[in-house]
Amino acid sequence: MAAIWSVLAQLLHIALILAAAPLLTGVVRWLKARMMGRRGPHPLQPVRDLTKLLRKRPVLAENASAISRAAPYVAVGAAMAAAALVPSFARGMVFAPLADLILVAGLLAVGRVAMALAGMDVGTQFGGLGAAREMSFAAIAEPALVIAALTLAILAGTTNLDAIAGAFREGGLGLRVSLGLALVALLAVAVAENARIPVDNPATHLELTMVHEAMILEASGRHLALWDYAAMLRLTLWLALLAAVFLPFGQAPSGSAPHVWVVGLLAWVVKMGGLALALAGFESAIAKMRVFRVPEFLGAALLLGLLGAVYLFVSTGLS
Repeated sequence: MAAIWSVLAQLLHIALILAAAPLLTGVVRWLKARMMGRRGPHPLQPVRDLTKLLRKRPVLAENASAISRAAPYVAVGAAMAAAALVPSFARGMVFAPLADLILVAGLLAVGRVAMALAGMDVGTQFGGLGAAREMSFAAIAEPALVIAALTLAILAGTTNLDAIAGAFREGGLGLRVSLGLALVALLAVAVAENARIPVDNPATHLELTMVHEAMILEASGRHLALWDYAAMLRLTLWLALLAAVFLPFGQAPSGSAPHVWVVGLLAWVVKMGGLALALAGFESAIAKMRVFRVPEFLGAALLLGLLGAVYLFVSTGLS
């Protein structure tokens, strides 16, 4: 019976992530507008935009290759696969043995490469500029993510997200300086991965500063809907990852029956809502930095992650 519950929990988790992605994006936009004194769009506006775009046929440039046609589907597939591995309301789902933090980082990298290739495929100046910036930022952000994962792996004994969440939930790790440094590094990487302020502004089309938008300027119709949905999935994935690792309270234990999932679902909604509120408040209170300062920002995240790992080695006597 426990195997059946794990399969049902996994299916419910996937459906929950897929449905929550556009709603979460809409809530963040609405909260930001309210904090700035504006009425703002309806939280369901991203759902309406995706529905409208999915009905339209994409228009491709004459010199576009198969990369431009396949890249949106690759990006969405990679984001969906990564989101399916991050635990939400319950632990012990059927994909839990595959929920490795390094694997999640690899799937995110696949989506990033697909977007960069799509940006360079047509040969426009803005597409190449955005792809170059994206890959240069990723060269710093990915090592920071790996080092933060190393810190968590040393403490929990594994890079499996389900096991890390279980170790945090049991409270055996306690409060550590290395965990705080790893959290700050992950937050900086999450901001960069999702093209959020101060690294990028998802609401602007200013040619000299945009990164994410520059790579999808040629996208339209169904392809644009897929790119937007992939970005929504990444945002939901990162918030769910931070909630699972650093806010593991309320998760249903492995093999629990469906009636126990209700508490986990409510706790997950509260945690995601709190993180969305924190993201909206952070973006409302800070300005976008210059593009040439982003490597310094990500370099600081890399340094903090490295300091956390070194401090953990020293404090635990490892060598």
